[in-house]
Amino acid sequence: MTFTTDTEIDRIASGVLGLSLPKAEWTHAAHFALALWLLRHREDVPSIIPGVIRAYNEATGVKNTDSSGYHETITQVSVRAARAFASGFAADHPLYDLANRLMASELGCSDWLLAYWSKERLFTPEARREWIEPDVRALGF
Repeated sequence: MTFTTDTEIDRIASGVLGLSLPKAEWTHAAHFALALWLLRHREDVPSIIPGVIRAYNEATGVKNTDSSGYHETITQVSVRAARAFASGFAADHPLYDLANRLMASELGCSDWLLAYWSKERLFTPEARREWIEPDVRALGF
């Protein structure tokens, strides 16, 4: 997915926060678009994003369990990665361009986390419920 305006990013954020974004549009790119939008508009992203995603999941019929729905480790590392990525740009850099550049980086691959966590560790109930440290290599951000 390539974004062409900040309005598209605003629509994703409004849709997730308003629990109205169609589930089919909740893609890897949309997750990062939301993270970038929240980082631009809120200071408390790590603490609020779990509730935002859990509520959105429930509104779209996705149960938050030990095997589906919200995943704490993936969410928190994605926020950290988005923050680190965005730090290389001016605070007023267009969000759509920032999202496109992020998606063109290694973060755009949905399996980017496997450079840091083994599948066996990342996809445990523990990792869904709480932050767990990487077991393959340390995070550089």
